Amino acid sequence: MPNELSTWEVFVRSQNGIAHRHIGSVQASDSVMALQYARDVYTRRDNFVSLWVVASEHVISSAGQDLAAWFETAHDKDYRQATYYPVPQGVQHL
Repeated sequence: MPNELSTWEVFVRSQNGIAHRHIGSVQASDSVMALQYARDVYTRRDNFVSLWVVASEHVISSAGQDLAAWFETAHDKDYRQATYYPVPQGVQHL
């Protein structure tokens, strides 16, 4: 049915050079409408340079039982962590 609403996840970026972040969801019948709704709902108060919408049905996430297998790091390999390396002076966003 063309008037059936789907859920769309909304991501925003406040300035160039940094990652998008999830800000919420909207209900819309298609991607164009979802983008317009997201703009109307989420960009009223803050300034953003980019706005993404993704159909919720296309978002895949890890399950709770996968936590150790997916996210536990080897403790003897500190070089795999970003905090191991010094941040050059003047760098604001990596």
